Amino acid sequence: MSEFIKITESAEEYLAKLIHDKNETDLSIRIFISDPGTPKAETCLAYCKPEEAMPDDMIINLNLININIEKRSIPFLKDCEVNYDNDTFGGQLTIKAPNARLPNISPNSPVEDRINYVIYNEINPMLESHGGEVSLVEFKNNEAVLQFGGGCQGCGMVDVTLKDGIEKTLVEQIPEVKNVKDLTDHSIDDNAYYK
Repeated sequence: MSEFIKITESAEEYLAKLIHDKNETDLSIRIFISDPGTPKAETCLAYCKPEEAMPDDMIINLNLININIEKRSIPFLKDCEVNYDNDTFGGQLTIKAPNARLPNISPNSPVEDRINYVIYNEINPMLESHGGEVSLVEFKNNEAVLQFGGGCQGCGMVDVTLKDGIEKTLVEQIPEVKNVKDLTDHSIDDNAYYK
């Protein structure tokens, strides 16, 4: 097994049965964290066909199944436990990943993780005073694509916040970011801080 993730015997047996019931050969299980290191982080398990595996996945070969671990998720899966408990309703698979939401950032972390770190630790605390928030949708071509919510959606000052606050902060702290783009539909202004 791996020193950072524990998959109990009962969980391995349960997952092996699920794979067997799919009647597909070469199927494995993929474990990853969506939005790692942020308050929105979720630990995910999915079936993984050979063509869906990534070249940099960590592979854990168990007795009954193989597990693909997304490389980006590895630091956030430290001390993770996947368990299956039988109960009167048939049983329940549980995943405990205590480090999934903790920032685990270094200069070598993926750009998306470093952007999320700045957003959740510096930018959103300032926006919360107006009941607002912002999240990263994607990063491509040196552009951080963002989505506003709460009091920022429909706010009359959002352009100033975007260019003078958020873009300036991200460009200064993350060299790969050259500009930001807002994907928010600001025509919905029910909760806007400034109309």
